[in-house]
Amino acid sequence: MKKQLVTMAATAGLLFTSLGSASAAVHTVKSGDTLWGLSNTYNVTVDNLKTWNQLSSSTIFVNQKLTVAAPQENAQASTASASTSSATYVVKSGDTLWGISRNYSMSISQLKSLNGLSSDVIHPGQTLRVSGSVTIAAAQASAPSSSTSTYRVVSGDTLSGISVRHNVSVSQLKSLNNLTSDLILVGQVLKVSGTATTATAAASAPATVTTVSATSSSAKVNALVTEAKKYIGVPYVWGGSTPSGFDCSGYLQYVYNKVGISIPRTVATIWSATKPVSAPRVGDIVFFETYTSGPSHAGIYLGDNKFIHAGSSRGVEISDMNNSYWKPRYLGSRTTF
Repeated sequence: MKKQLVTMAATAGLLFTSLGSASAAVHTVKSGDTLWGLSNTYNVTVDNLKTWNQLSSSTIFVNQKLTVAAPQENAQASTASASTSSATYVVKSGDTLWGISRNYSMSISQLKSLNGLSSDVIHPGQTLRVSGSVTIAAAQASAPSSSTSTYRVVSGDTLSGISVRHNVSVSQLKSLNNLTSDLILVGQVLKVSGTATTATAAASAPATVTTVSATSSSAKVNALVTEAKKYIGVPYVWGGSTPSGFDCSGYLQYVYNKVGISIPRTVATIWSATKPVSAPRVGDIVFFETYTSGPSHAGIYLGDNKFIHAGSSRGVEISDMNNSYWKPRYLGSRTTF
């Protein structure tokens, strides 16, 4: 009798396994699980997991049920959606152009052309076109401004977000304000309509402006380093962006915001929004390739080959770029100044 029960149980197990494999795989979150760990276990990306489970952040809970394989119906819906003339996608927290491009089987350059983007910076709530022709985006980018108005930058703002709110493209904003990168400062006043004729006047401004700017930049670097060191010892928390716990990009965004510099939230978008330099200077951001290809970790350069960052093992700390772990993973340095 016991043998029969064991046999029946095994048969039932095989039946449920075969039924489960016909639909999307589901993982029940256990203590210690992270989206990054699950993405490695199931050979998918963190963006996939967040999209399939409609997550707006990387926070997950014990006993939470997560889809860890592409649901068949979602795949069919995506295919059908991609075949329409002008499908759109609303950006969620944690999204990147790279992840969205993969989900919709297109290149990053196609996405940027469709939406008139001049950088990889996107923000939650932004609506992106994920199919159709580029002619509409081009028409929007060339639409003339009817009047001149301004906007004062607040903490957390990005050029992409401001452009959406004021119905202009990022390239128009940069042209109107003579910007050479996507970096903006808290309190900065931006023109959000009008013509770019003032760019010539700005270019011909007296040399004293450059001196003041350099002095201001030096003071800001010192303030940045002082602010960064305040949080040494704060623990690492995946998705954390406050002094109760930071991940690496959350730490950078928090510290830079504190000194009035607005940068994006993820390492990849920070890399895209900053200017490359041949060698790091104090206050520049140094980037590393760790758990995935491309920039996936970053910190603030302090000089003497030292940098401060939120490490996954010991939280916010100062590390040596020449040690055996970081040296082979170094990708390059970029600046906000």
